[in-house]
Amino acid sequence: MEISEQKVVAVIMVGGPTKGTRFRPLSFNTPKPLFPLAGQPMVHHPISACKRISNLAQIFLIGFFEEREFTLYVSSISNELKIPVRYLKEDKPRGSAGGLYYFRNIIMEDNPSHIFLLNCDVCCSFPLTNMLEAHKRYGGMGTVSAETANQFGELVADPITKELLHYTEKPETFVSDLINCGLYIFTPDIFTAIQEVSTHREDQANLRHLSTFEALQSPTRAFPLDFVRLDQDILSPFAGKKQLYTYETMDFWEQIKTPGMSLKCSGLYLSQFRFTSPDLLAGGDGTRSALIVGDVYVHPSAKVHPTAKIGPNVSISANVRVGAGARLINCIVLDDVEVQENAVVINSIVGWKSSIGKWSRVQADGDYNAKLGITILGEAVMVEDEVVVINSIVLPNKTLNLSVQDEIIL
Repeated sequence: MEISEQKVVAVIMVGGPTKGTRFRPLSFNTPKPLFPLAGQPMVHHPISACKRISNLAQIFLIGFFEEREFTLYVSSISNELKIPVRYLKEDKPRGSAGGLYYFRNIIMEDNPSHIFLLNCDVCCSFPLTNMLEAHKRYGGMGTVSAETANQFGELVADPITKELLHYTEKPETFVSDLINCGLYIFTPDIFTAIQEVSTHREDQANLRHLSTFEALQSPTRAFPLDFVRLDQDILSPFAGKKQLYTYETMDFWEQIKTPGMSLKCSGLYLSQFRFTSPDLLAGGDGTRSALIVGDVYVHPSAKVHPTAKIGPNVSISANVRVGAGARLINCIVLDDVEVQENAVVINSIVGWKSSIGKWSRVQADGDYNAKLGITILGEAVMVEDEVVVINSIVLPNKTLNLSVQDEIIL
């Protein structure tokens, strides 16, 4: 097959409904990839970064959510960015590399010379253009984005050539100070490498009849032939063979596994807007409009009283109403929420169609890694007047008329 030197495609893995369980209650009715961070769906941030790649032909979203859950978004973002974005539904989980291989013919429609592979739940500056330039200099099959960590790094790379020499998943002792950031560039040779993994498994199965004990002990029998993991099945065996290289980024990087981390990452994206999309950040001096402090996103349809004070790190979604004297700090306020007069929201996520009464407080300590480090109100939660909610998670459709602290309200 003749490969075009110009065209590039991007693949973003979005997972499925069985993957976002730690994101509940926010993922009950909204797929995790569509949960808004800094006013934009989570998957929008890597898509926008891909748009900046020269000669990008298509963007593919691969997952096992139902297609109807992504239809409207895919249509909208394709029109907005003027680039084809397609959702490809897996018939079953196949692993990150297996899903890529399953759709190889579609991915290769434009005969791209390079394929970006990104994970939807990664929050970073997405230095994709610089990665591509580095990858072309290296000349291997793939390049892995890496970042320096304090401990438990997975990647061992040559400090001069940047070749990936060794990969260890979730090490329990010190291996290196480089972690895998979940961004990759591959040449089409990646499909041959994935095929080799499946063929090797099949050959092993045919070589001998495994005893019951051997079957239980053999790691290659733990997965179907077409289930191929990128890290364990590709990075590990191909490390040290002059096929894989690393690109180290010094910028921010986080994984969005929990609601707490989504609030932190929303703030990181808001701060990045200063450089990439300053028009998305709100402003106001407290005279004719609300006083805005730091990085804040306010949807055009939201109504914020001029005496309210908003920020820093606040994202206000569509049709939100914020009353007089309200104070919002470090929070995500989702569609159709009402924050009434003199209410306070700090270190919290307020779910769709919820209401916070007058003089009420919804707040938390702000520990993004703790289970109750931020307060979460699920969809359609009503907090009545003068009620205080601290370090708590409230499931959808609840009414709170008494103050609560350090509780999960089922």
